[in-house]
Amino acid sequence: MADGLNDARAMRVAEIVTDFRNLQHYIAQIRTSPTAEEYYLEGYALVRQCVAEGRSILAGPFSASSVPPSGNPEAEKAQLRSVILDASVRRFKSQRTYLRATAAMRWINARNAVLRGPRSHGRQAQLQAVDQSLRVELASITDERVEYSLRVQDAAQGKWLAEDPSLATIQQMIRR
Repeated sequence: MADGLNDARAMRVAEIVTDFRNLQHYIAQIRTSPTAEEYYLEGYALVRQCVAEGRSILAGPFSASSVPPSGNPEAEKAQLRSVILDASVRRFKSQRTYLRATAAMRWINARNAVLRGPRSHGRQAQLQAVDQSLRVELASITDERVEYSLRVQDAAQGKWLAEDPSLATIQQMIRR
């Protein structure tokens, strides 16, 4: 029996896809220009990895049902739920990639600030501290944090979240 929520589901698809598109746009805009000596440093390698991940997420095949529901409300409901799941997984992966990329960009900026500063005997220690800060920040980007950041943002904007997949469901889909 149709539950009358297909319009809400369709709106939710549009919201999630918009978030996904915005994240993909931000990831695609990331540009760095390391020197030959810097190219393989942790932060620069991470930026390249994140940009590649963003492209991979975007290029991934659509996993929801592509059978047209042909006016059947129950078929529409099933299809919209499937699209919400696929879009939520993509948005989650993009958010995680974006958080990692912004951590790498903070590392690049902090490293450049140290290198532009006065030459001192403590410069190596400062660079090591910047490296350690990146590692700590990356360790804090857990699936739970990513999911929480998305839910808080959605809730603050008053979005309908009743059928958003749980973190466990998203993790299960990623493992597939």
